[in-house]
Amino acid sequence: MSARPAATVILLRGGTGGLELLMVKRNPSARFMAAHWVFPGGAVDPVDGVGERALAAAARRELREETGIQLAADAELVLYARWITPERAPVRFDTWFYLASAPEGQEPAVDEAEIVAARWLTPQRAIELNARGGFELAFPTRRQLEQLAGFASAEHLLTRSRERADIVEPVMPVITDAGEIVLP
Repeated sequence: MSARPAATVILLRGGTGGLELLMVKRNPSARFMAAHWVFPGGAVDPVDGVGERALAAAARRELREETGIQLAADAELVLYARWITPERAPVRFDTWFYLASAPEGQEPAVDEAEIVAARWLTPQRAIELNARGGFELAFPTRRQLEQLAGFASAEHLLTRSRERADIVEPVMPVITDAGEIVLP
């Protein structure tokens, strides 16, 4: 089965006081990543168009649908990562992760359909909550958080990511015979 194109927004806030990210909890009855904490996002729809423009449009649309946060038309989306679900997975996505600065004065409003909770967290705090249990993270989300924990501020992260956005390579984990997801 081929991977369906998808896009995610890692919404950032925080200057020198520390980097925070918006994370949302998927509905426990969802078909994909039920009850997991993720970054807002989802599959590309026909209304989004085609190609890379469709990915950016899907990222913006999904952020708005799931959290009520509207990015300005000229708000920058910086490509950060691309993950492709393992071939043996029952549901597959080719997900492009974009960084964006949180718009001033907007806070998430949970849609209660796809998303049942939303929180601003430092990457390290999300990792700690996951380690304690009850804060489910998928493998790609946990790996992204581990990388993001090394940045002191949103501006530092955005500056570094702009420098390498044109060389983002897809990450393609595999599922072992024991059912674990690993990087090749």
